[in-house]
Amino acid sequence: MLRRLALAVLLALLLGGGLTDAAFAGGPVECPPLLPTCYVEVEGPGDPGTPADPPGGGSGSSGGSERKCIFDWGPNFERKEVPCYDDFFGWFNDESSCYWKLTDSQPPDDVTWEGHYPDGAIYDVYCPVVFPGSEGGRAWRATPPPGYGGVTITPAQLAQRAVDQMKLTGPEIHMSIPVDRFATVGVPVWLWTEVTATTWGPTSATASVPGLSVTATARARQIVWDTGDGRSETCRNPGTPYYTGRVVSPTCQHVYERSSADQPDTAYRVTATTTWDVTWTGGGSSGSLTVTRVSEGSVRVGEVQVLVTTS
Repeated sequence: MLRRLALAVLLALLLGGGLTDAAFAGGPVECPPLLPTCYVEVEGPGDPGTPADPPGGGSGSSGGSERKCIFDWGPNFERKEVPCYDDFFGWFNDESSCYWKLTDSQPPDDVTWEGHYPDGAIYDVYCPVVFPGSEGGRAWRATPPPGYGGVTITPAQLAQRAVDQMKLTGPEIHMSIPVDRFATVGVPVWLWTEVTATTWGPTSATASVPGLSVTATARARQIVWDTGDGRSETCRNPGTPYYTGRVVSPTCQHVYERSSADQPDTAYRVTATTTWDVTWTGGGSSGSLTVTRVSEGSVRVGEVQVLVTTS
């Protein structure tokens, strides 16, 4: 059970409220965000001075970090931004929307260990509650909870790191015309990519920092083929590898209407851009983002010359 404090002041505040000050000993007292009950410990008269910086620096943002802590207990409660660190209540846990603080003492006979002693640690947990009088509780964790110690990166930023780990690429460009041959005006050129984790997906990766882990999954949505002749093809599939016996591709192709003879190196420059949809979850949050990757190739296109002779 959490230690009793010397004074309890019941706030006229439910979850819709913000930070509230309670007057005591001639000065305001900062109460924890969203809690309807405020506990104040009195050690003696005098100037309370300037509170010490929390471990990790500052208010949990550690030197201008973009991390934001959002209270979210589901659709029936108002989402709101709260301080990531409180001097008394500790660090905000992004997964549980509660504050966690390492218990001052770690007695080996405490039942909270649940047989795990000495691995991990016991934490005092304070949660925003609807009914006054709840004092939170204690919990054991093998590792610090998400957000503990001033994590200086948001889940969304960590999701971008996970995307970087995937090493997504543009399409592995293939066409039905070998690179040493000419395509023919009016004849379909098949377009496709090798299907791998990095060229089409799906693929997943997890990025972590102490106290926070985010997993992202990427799936290719489409490839836009800029065929170099002022036109393009949008294929919502990886395309079909060419096989003999069929002229028209069942999935993705382009028909050139004029020769590439007037182009640099007598070839059309082909640019293929893959659009990836990425979903991520972690740190009590989830989201999505879109990334693109580009590859380039070339194709030579010629016209069939018909020679007519007369005798």
